[in-house]
Amino acid sequence: MREITMPFKNPPDFGEVCEVAPGVLWARMPLPLALNHINVYLVDAGDGWMLIDTGMKGEQTREYWRQIIDTQLSGRPIVGVVCTHMHPDHVGLAGWLVDTYRVPLYMTMAEFFQAAVFSRPLQGHEVAALGWRAEQYFSRSGLSESMIAQVVKGMGGFAAAVESMPRSYTRLVDGERMQWGKHEWQVIVGRGHSPEHACLYCRDLGVMLAGDQIIADITPNVSVSAVEPEGQPLQHWLASIERFKLLDDDILLLPAHKLPFYGLHRRLFQLQQHHENHLKAILAATATAKTALELLPVLFKRELPPGVLTLALGECIAHLHELIRRGVMERQLVEGVYAYRSLLSQNKAQNNQQPDGYIAV
Repeated sequence: MREITMPFKNPPDFGEVCEVAPGVLWARMPLPLALNHINVYLVDAGDGWMLIDTGMKGEQTREYWRQIIDTQLSGRPIVGVVCTHMHPDHVGLAGWLVDTYRVPLYMTMAEFFQAAVFSRPLQGHEVAALGWRAEQYFSRSGLSESMIAQVVKGMGGFAAAVESMPRSYTRLVDGERMQWGKHEWQVIVGRGHSPEHACLYCRDLGVMLAGDQIIADITPNVSVSAVEPEGQPLQHWLASIERFKLLDDDILLLPAHKLPFYGLHRRLFQLQQHHENHLKAILAATATAKTALELLPVLFKRELPPGVLTLALGECIAHLHELIRRGVMERQLVEGVYAYRSLLSQNKAQNNQQPDGYIAV
């Protein structure tokens, strides 16, 4: 198993590019977040350049794109925009790029339609509807009324970070092969971080555009959310890891954040172990029933601000759902709040007797 190494130590400045493989350029766009950048890529498609991911909505990012397109591409046009998935830092300028340069947008279907829905500003009645659904999700997770009010108040901000999405797109399908210039690129869909995340693999070049699916220094968020409160994202995430293990260990990974790297199989092993360790920790902590909120300190050792709390809570619930799916955790709705308890500790304590009123739901 190859060690993780970063062959490119110095990222390009905003508005500049550097070549990381023949016909593959790396650029960066700023983000107004603690994680202050996104890596975007340009691939030589023969008659021009395919853009991979866009950055968030904003004039500064638009100006960096103009600078790259006008000065860094040897006068050749862009011919398409690919968004790996629907998160704002990946689709934020898709609408502007597609309309300004009159090129097609390429996305998987699930990602396109989620982005289209969430990029539309919410109307008053939709905010109210989102409110009660989110309130139920968070209250069942153990949050107080004041915590819920603070969290729900901050929801619906997706549209502020994303230009209006185009009304049409070209669908990317798992396993599809596309000829871009001299090389063939294959769509490999990963799930868990988002519903239908598109990675792009070129066997000839030994390169994969990995988006947020595989990053060297960050464990991507894998969360249940109020949009799909009974989702199983961790199951899908772990299944995706098994798929990516089938690829050559020597490929260069081009992620959406941090640095390009080698060491695919080791990173997949690390990601898998990270989640398995979290599953074990939650099982050990639920000999007596606990809410999802009460379990957050098991996974996260620092104080969580409201914006991070929702992601952390969703990640915790994703692990709880996976344990329920595996048959080792049970959940009961008690006075409007879900209580989770390990079946392993219960069976051990009761010497395989029947649970005392707890049922898996």
